[in-house]
Amino acid sequence: MNRAWIAFAVVLLAAGVADAQTREEKVRNDKAKVEAAGFWIYNNLAKGIADAKKTGQPLLVALRCIPCEDCVKLDEELVETDPKLRPLLEKFVRVRIVSANGLDLSLFQFDTDQSFAVFMLNADGAIYGRYGTRSDHSHWADDVSIEGLAKALDGALALHAAYPANKAELALKRGPAPEFAVPENLPRLKGKYGSQLNYEGNVVQSCIHCHQIGDSLKQMHRDKGGALPEDVLFPYPHPKALGLILNPRERATVLRVESGSLAEQAGFRAGDEIAKIAGQTPLSIADVQWVLHHVPAAGGSVVATVQRGGKAADVKLELPAGWRRRDDIAWRASSWELRRMALGGLFLKSISPELRAEQKLPASGLALKAEHVGQYSPHDGAKRAGFQAGDVLISFDGRTDLTRETDLLHHALNVVKPGNQIPVVVLRNGQKHNFTLTTGK
Repeated sequence: MNRAWIAFAVVLLAAGVADAQTREEKVRNDKAKVEAAGFWIYNNLAKGIADAKKTGQPLLVALRCIPCEDCVKLDEELVETDPKLRPLLEKFVRVRIVSANGLDLSLFQFDTDQSFAVFMLNADGAIYGRYGTRSDHSHWADDVSIEGLAKALDGALALHAAYPANKAELALKRGPAPEFAVPENLPRLKGKYGSQLNYEGNVVQSCIHCHQIGDSLKQMHRDKGGALPEDVLFPYPHPKALGLILNPRERATVLRVESGSLAEQAGFRAGDEIAKIAGQTPLSIADVQWVLHHVPAAGGSVVATVQRGGKAADVKLELPAGWRRRDDIAWRASSWELRRMALGGLFLKSISPELRAEQKLPASGLALKAEHVGQYSPHDGAKRAGFQAGDVLISFDGRTDLTRETDLLHHALNVVKPGNQIPVVVLRNGQKHNFTLTTGK
């Protein structure tokens, strides 16, 4: 197995894979191991800030829930002994946060579905950069690497050395005050979780997982009026949705540009090193996503300064209305709740060209196979409506141009009202069948 993959893992705490006691043991054993080693400050940000103020070192805060039974975890031993990372890590005060309980959401603003979140910052709260992108098991190598993390850390050290002269620029890396100061105040979580893990009782059940922050925000908007704002439904858009493919082994360097994409229209070229974007110095793909996240869904422009052939060049990325919908959200852990709301618990995948031909379907257009149909309430709406695993959806609410599961999710959540019915046509054993899905709340 690739050692870089062993080093990077998902923030998500998978449930139902091992019995609760086993997970409890893993959490407690992890705490004991990390505290005994002494390389990381364990789940104590206040101590990390105090140490950083005392030593003058920058802070490195890694957000990673444990244990993760479905996914490989961050291997601290590998990270700590890697010859590129160890000397860089030693220049930081290192804090590991293992749950979102009590997390300061005015400071820690990030993609809560992502694989692994690292913040590099000053003790006074100035953010040098973020690192970590996605939790898709199939595409992790496109987004994270040991080399990329090392270069991000090196860049953060350079920004720290220039501080506080660069304080105005770094202020752009902090967002506005959130509606809720800490996760446990979110409507879906309030009264169920405390500000700290409960080591006196069941630690696992007391943990707020990072993705629950996004889940709660989506449900809050659903409860208010149905439609989900596109910055909530499509948070932290990936640059690849714009045709901008960044090299995961570099800070923010263009690996290639997709033909006909918005990135190509803007003038990005392979090999461009993004020195500034929206006035900020990016240290990683996550920093580019931070900038994109703050562009309205209605559209806007982003100016980047790139180093190209030893010279600086400005590139202006124009984003049209609805640009966020180009991104893919089907990989996200939070999409399971969206499938409940929008698709009655259906989990859909595109079919191959060979299966299209076998089913006598056009080469393009809607053709999504039901890989899984939720079996238990409240994720069993599609099952109760008669859908079965293996069904191929070919029409959804009269539309055949919605070709991705993401497109169906957006349509059912933001075009169709909660509780309304959606006519669906499927192919089953070569025969067409008509069903009706009722959107959830």
